[in-house]
Amino acid sequence: LADPASALRWWRLPCDGVGLARMEFIISNHIGVHPLALTRFAGLADPELRRDIAQATDGYDDKAAFFVERLASGIAGIAASVWPKPVILRTSDFKTNEYADLLGGRLFEPNEENPMIGWRGAARYVHPDFAEAFALECQAIDRVRRVQGFKNVKVMVPFCRTPDEAVQIVELLAAQGLVQGQDGLEIYAMCEVPSNVLLIDRFAEIFDGFSIGSNDLTQLILGVDRESERLSSIFDESNIAVRSAIESVIAGAHARGRKVGICGQGPSDSPAFARFLASAGIDSVSVTPDSFARVKQNVSQVERESLRRGNLAAE
Repeated sequence: LADPASALRWWRLPCDGVGLARMEFIISNHIGVHPLALTRFAGLADPELRRDIAQATDGYDDKAAFFVERLASGIAGIAASVWPKPVILRTSDFKTNEYADLLGGRLFEPNEENPMIGWRGAARYVHPDFAEAFALECQAIDRVRRVQGFKNVKVMVPFCRTPDEAVQIVELLAAQGLVQGQDGLEIYAMCEVPSNVLLIDRFAEIFDGFSIGSNDLTQLILGVDRESERLSSIFDESNIAVRSAIESVIAGAHARGRKVGICGQGPSDSPAFARFLASAGIDSVSVTPDSFARVKQNVSQVERESLRRGNLAAE
């Protein structure tokens, strides 16, 4: 889920929570302004930009407070829709070209040749050029959990490339008041970079759980731009190399007592892929709301078949 209004539409679904709440969609749909254009509003030289931001933040003398309150409100709307079930909130995963499209964004974003593997995810949070913006995200999460009481919200870090970066992120969150383990706070990571698969043992020492981002993982394992029409026939989340990586992550994380979910498009689109995930022992499957019933039935079928095989083996 990404939109609080959508969450209120789908709250009756008999799901186990929200496997992926997308912060960047709340920012783009309910805020629309680059966070650094708000924290540095006083220094903006362009009078037209200042006027547009002033109109967007009407009623807020403190422009940063506008970002925090609007973001917290959106997160709380999603958290309330499934309370007390868990909501895994992914911190912002805009790419540079997407951040640049926000009001004032072009002043703060570099022009990258390949934003998909550029300055995104965890690398942004620990960089001094973005740290003050990430602090606003943390303030919003803290408000939702501590002030509004939605302690069902967990934090998930996207595109974390190395264990050293992972340690930095956990420390940075703690410095902002989001202490791992405190008041039940769990910190998850997206598993979407091959290094996450190869070093699952080390990442599992740092994070409480993982959610496989099968779109990016497929792209990086197969070396295929998922947006290329000419390569669309090659981009396949059920490719044996991708399946092998997923099985490896599940086994490695489970060996260290960590849970693994998935939030890519594959389970929603492909019944066979959903059945593979269930057979591989994945702990949770996050799907689009309109495909929930179909995927639930597929997973249930696999579980029944597995139970029958187990009973036959016991006999």
